[in-house]
Order: sequence, then structure tokens, then C-alpha cells
Amino acid sequence: MTQSSPVSKLNIVVVGAGLGGIAAAISCALAGHSVTVLESAKELAEIGAGLQITPNGSRLLKQWQLPQSLWDAAAIPTVITVHRYSGPVLAREEKFDKNILAKYGSPVADLHRVDLQRALYQRAIELGVTFHLGERVLSLETSKPRPVVCTQSGHQFSGDLVVAADGLWSKCREEFLHAKTSPLPTGDLAYRIVLTLDDIKSEKLREWVKNPEVHIWIGPGAHAVGYSLRAGQMYNIVLLVPDTLPQGVAKDEGNIEEMQALFNDWDPILTSFLKEVKSVEKWKLMHRQEMDHWVSEQSNLVFLGDACHPMLPYLAQGANSALEDGAVLGALLGEIKSKAQLPYALERYESLRKSRGEAIVRETFLQRRDFHLPNGPEQEKRDQIFLSQLGKEIKGAFPSRWTCPEVQPWIYGYDATKEVEESCANEPFPPA
Repeated sequence: MTQSSPVSKLNIVVVGAGLGGIAAAISCALAGHSVTVLESAKELAEIGAGLQITPNGSRLLKQWQLPQSLWDAAAIPTVITVHRYSGPVLAREEKFDKNILAKYGSPVADLHRVDLQRALYQRAIELGVTFHLGERVLSLETSKPRPVVCTQSGHQFSGDLVVAADGLWSKCREEFLHAKTSPLPTGDLAYRIVLTLDDIKSEKLREWVKNPEVHIWIGPGAHAVGYSLRAGQMYNIVLLVPDTLPQGVAKDEGNIEEMQALFNDWDPILTSFLKEVKSVEKWKLMHRQEMDHWVSEQSNLVFLGDACHPMLPYLAQGANSALEDGAVLGALLGEIKSKAQLPYALERYESLRKSRGEAIVRETFLQRRDFHLPNGPEQEKRDQIFLSQLGKEIKGAFPSRWTCPEVQPWIYGYDATKEVEESCANEPFPPA
């Protein structure tokens, strides 16, 4: 994808240098616009855990020509397995990597968040994007045609458009809605664990890490996901369990013994990995109510990612959807011939993205329900659906949306660039 030169070059201010913010910056820069990114952190964090980038996201990373080093640092899972919490296999897809590539033309790539953020940042810099770190938003003025972002350091940043990509605790959202609200707890929290090969003594476990697969263990009120990172040199585990954090506490240091006790009767493979953990953090999983609109009345502020549709991690779509948002926004802004067409581009962005983003949010809650069923008749019925298709081509609705033939295609098969091309071909923007 080469950089284009629109007739009318916009000055765009992106608030937030997370994955969605930098993705939007890249996409808008490729569309020929001038982009400035504001980030509250004083440096881009060298911390984080794993991400599963599914084909709807990985095809964008390829289109944006991210460096080969990113793909060298990926782990491409060859198999995906769903286990009953105690270990027995409920579902297993062999040749998962080959099947995904054949269906969607782009892989599932398991990446360390740091590697992806670094690669996006490097590409954005190559495209001329300017970054200002340590700039926390204080206020946002959008009542006039040219919006102004004021930061706590006393600086002001003005442009033709502000892109709010500042996450779950979005200050831009607060300013837009004229209300200070907190995210809503879901009742779950996540323990996030990353182990290196050096952390792992057991040769059997080391072989698990070196041969990338995805394993999901589902049990009463909880589930766990494990997969390799960095070409089989690291292992990422996410434990999704009932929330025990106090109200108002979003993140805290986890107690290892407490964490291990929650999984005492689970698969010995999983508990063996947990015995290698030296420290862990637990994160309260939260969500937000849907917003009525993602675009301001003045057509000078637009939202993307967790700032408007925060996603629970049950389908690994938070990062992928943020990448999609950035891609669609930039591609639409590449279609405008004058600044007078900006409102049409933003209206089209909301119409293309809002329903999909919110549908995926709802699907994550359905996946949580199906993975967390308490022992009993519903769980037995679910497991029978799993086992009746074990080793066969899956037909119809399936409890794991990762391989469900009704859900997987509309999530993984989405092509953000193609959607914009088809939309603009079918319904061009009105003349400026």
C-alpha cells in the first residue's frame, strides 16, 4: 500500500498511541494526510502480554508493510484445542494454520504486544507521523470547526479532525458526552502471565512452547487460554476468573498461591505451567454502554477502539477491531476530494464500523457464557455438541466461536480495505 495524495490534505490529531491510535495514524498518513499523535505516557511502554492477531487484523499489518522483524517474532499456531477444564479434549482442529490461510489468505499470528506496538510505531515514523509523548489531555473543544486539544502541560493542538483513540478510560469520551462515568465491571478478572523458556524447567512444557498451538480450558465460571509467542520462545497464559478486586481497583498485584488454588483440579499441564509463575498481575475486566454516535455534530471528532467499543478478551478481537477501525477511517479519508467532504467520510465510517464493533462486543459476552457454564445439564449439552463433531468438519452453531462456521467467517473474513472500496464504488461521496 503506497502513500497517496488527496486533493485536500487534512491535519489530524490522534489522541492515544495504543494499537488503534497508531493504526489510525498509519492509515491516515498513507491516505496522504498530516498526522500528530498525542500520548499521555512519557514513553511507549516496553511491557505487556500476548495478542492473537486474527486474519482480519493480520491482513492489515501486511498491507501497511510492517517490518519483517514483526513476522519473525510471531508464533503461528498449527492446532487449536478446547479442553474440559480437567484436561479431556472437547474440540481440536489440526492444520489450523493451513486451514486459516486457505480460507482467509492471512494468518492467525500470536504476537507480543510490545513487538506489535514497536513495529506500528516504526512504520508511522517512516510515514512522517509526529509523536508527542507525556501529553495528557485536559480538555477538548469541538464546538468550532477546528477542534482544539488542551493538555495538562499547557500545550494546545489544533487540526481539522481529532481521532479519539484513548482507550477504556477515554478523556475524549468524557468531554464528548459531558459526563464523567467509570467503566462497568463484568464480574470477571484476568490474570495475565508470560513465561520464557528459561522460566520453564520441564522438558515436556518446553516442547509445548516450542511448537505453537492454542489451548483453551473451559470450566465452571472460568476459563484459561495458552499460546506461544516469539517464534516459540515464550508462553502466554490468560486466566479468566470471577472478579475479587475491590470496587474502584482496576489492576493489582496477584497472589500466586491464591491464583494456583483456583486451578487445583484443572488439567495437570495447565497447573504445571502455573507452578512456574514467579509474579502475576490481575486486571478487572470492564466494559462500557454503547454510544449513540461516534462522530461529533461538527464532524471534527471521531472515536475508535476501546474509547467507543471496549471488548472483553474472550474472542481476542479488541486489538483486531481497533486495527480495523483505523484502517477504515484512513481509507475513507483517502477518498475525499475536499475538506467539505469530511462529514460524509465520517458518517460513512460510523455506518460501516459501529454495528460491526458492537456486534462483536455482544458476541464476546456469548462466548463467555458458553465457556463458563456451571456443571449441569447445559454444560453437558454443550460438551455433547463439542464431542459429536470431534475429528469431523464442524457444521452449524458451535460453542467455540474460534472455529464456529457461523461466527468465524464474519469475524476473520472481514477486509477493511475492500469494504471501503466497495462502499465508495456503490455510493460515492456527494460532490464538494
